[in-house]
Amino acid sequence: MARRKENRRPLPRKPGWRDAPDSFWAKAEPLLGRAKVPGKRGRPPVDRRRVFNGIVYVLRTGCQWKMMPKEYGSGSTCHRYFQRWRKRGVFRKLWGVCLKEYDERQGIDWEWQALDSVTVQSPVKGGI
Repeated sequence: MARRKENRRPLPRKPGWRDAPDSFWAKAEPLLGRAKVPGKRGRPPVDRRRVFNGIVYVLRTGCQWKMMPKEYGSGSTCHRYFQRWRKRGVFRKLWGVCLKEYDERQGIDWEWQALDSVTVQSPVKGGI
């Protein structure tokens, strides 16, 4: 039995809570490096903001790369860009930029810092 075809048009995409605001994107975009020049060999260029929003979606929700909504493009593409940007230290630099801005706006009391951790012994190999 063949699948029934949907005759509905897809709804237009509206920016929502899952998208990086323009002010945040203005800080992140310069850290990402040069965009791929169209017309070169290899994979076609992708919208880096769309990929960035997809990466943020996965990091926020914890979903698998292959299960991310198609509005962000391919999960494999987003994962490839995530690995590339992670190796370049983009997320560490972005954290530093945001932390600096927060310090300028609110002020961070650098004298007091806390770290919390829990250590749990792993089960014995072969079961208990």
